Amino acid sequence: MKIPKSLLVDPEKNSVYGSFAVAVSIWAFSYSVIFGQILILAYYAVWLPLILVDYRRFLRHLSSAWLPLLFAAYVCFSVFWSQAPGVTARTSIQYFSHIACAYVAARTVSVRTLTIGALIGIFVVLLYSLRVGNYSEDVLDGTYNFVGAFASKNQIGFVASLGIYFCVVFVAFYRRGWRSVILAVPIVLLSAYLLVIAHSATSMASIPAVLALVALLTMSKLLSRRYRRVIFLIGAGLLVVVAFVALNLGLMDFVLGLFGKDSTLTGRTYLWEQGWNAVQKAPILGLGYAAYWVQGFAEAERLWNEFYITTRTGFHFHNTYIEALVELGFVGATLVSLIMLRTLYGHVSAVIFKAWQADSVILFGVMVLLLIRSFVEVEILNPYIMGSFLMYFSFFKLARLPVTRTAWSPAFEQAEAAKREAAWPRHVNGPAAANPS
Repeated sequence: MKIPKSLLVDPEKNSVYGSFAVAVSIWAFSYSVIFGQILILAYYAVWLPLILVDYRRFLRHLSSAWLPLLFAAYVCFSVFWSQAPGVTARTSIQYFSHIACAYVAARTVSVRTLTIGALIGIFVVLLYSLRVGNYSEDVLDGTYNFVGAFASKNQIGFVASLGIYFCVVFVAFYRRGWRSVILAVPIVLLSAYLLVIAHSATSMASIPAVLALVALLTMSKLLSRRYRRVIFLIGAGLLVVVAFVALNLGLMDFVLGLFGKDSTLTGRTYLWEQGWNAVQKAPILGLGYAAYWVQGFAEAERLWNEFYITTRTGFHFHNTYIEALVELGFVGATLVSLIMLRTLYGHVSAVIFKAWQADSVILFGVMVLLLIRSFVEVEILNPYIMGSFLMYFSFFKLARLPVTRTAWSPAFEQAEAAKREAAWPRHVNGPAAANPS
């Protein structure tokens, strides 16, 4: 029996396969350390063979992916100056192939399918962690936290926060009757419960802020494009002012106190200082991708010992940009920052300055969540990690974002959008392009 290509690679028709592929990916991102290479092979198996199904689809607009490809190439070339070339060679190839899978996913899976697949995968992952039921003591702050089948409370906190986020946006934008709401309720309740008992301050603080921002962008749909621009500029200015005032009046310490943290962020500031000292050894190109946290290297061993990391693996500087500076220098840190900023601006500009799109609102929310976490976690620099997959998926979706309409879109807004679309020039890479991938 011949399976139609559209059931595998057409975003409008492959919701079943796409949801399955996303769910498998999330399981692999969460538990590949436990179940081994079989999950990584499954992750590759659901995405890479799709290139053979319709290779022309992946060659279209390939030039729009130049920035991530340039960064991936730089990561691979760092093997030539790496202090641990064997580790860099292996890990850089894994990272490059991980980006390739995200590219395939972005060209074959719609944001709605990504949301559904993420909810299925997250629900199964959290259920398994609940069944395992492990707790871990944080020797630095003396707390006892739920970690499930994960290695740390921050990992399960991130998955739980994504479960809450995708439940909310699914109900807000993609629901089809009350049955969808009923199905989302167990997922959001389980995610909220595990988030609370995990005591991950980063996750608990970031998810309300992201949901509030998504709500504001959703309400902006009722405004004309002119008013969206004005409100966005005013809001951005106010945000900068509020952040400046908060830092100078000590409000940051007050907020940290609400989550049981002090100004050192449970030793993170000391780690950042150690990371900055390591940057001075190779400030331009870095020490090599994944070449710092290597067993047998004196500085890594010292920090593992100071932070009671008996496994001597899975540790980092708890800051994406310091980690990038240490491993890839200012060149690599600049490239990864540009990817983050380009993705953020691309999606928010699609909402504010172009025809309003639910897909861009959702992916912008994902990127804001990753941006907030990037200052205290490292989730976009490693292969087989949910954060890096979502970032590259969001970036590649910028190449061509179809104009989507939800069931509750007001008729007058559709008519107004049609008039605006006719009045404005059509761009090749804009929302008006045909044959969305």
